[in-house]
Amino acid sequence: MARLVFREDRCKGCGLCIEACPKKILIFSDRLNQKGYNLAVCSDEATCIGCAICARSCPDIAIEVYK
Repeated sequence: MARLVFREDRCKGCGLCIEACPKKILIFSDRLNQKGYNLAVCSDEATCIGCAICARSCPDIAIEVYK
């Protein structure tokens, strides 16, 4: 099972990872980071296939994928 780690301090809420996820399990959180952006989070890590498309699509290198 894959594990996603989001660097909250780097996320600017652009949503590119959410659009790129083939399983559609990334969503915007209600929480804001210290810069005031909505954070992307994984809604179901058990469904994640660890493809890392989300991490590659992130312009701020805010996502790390561990298998």
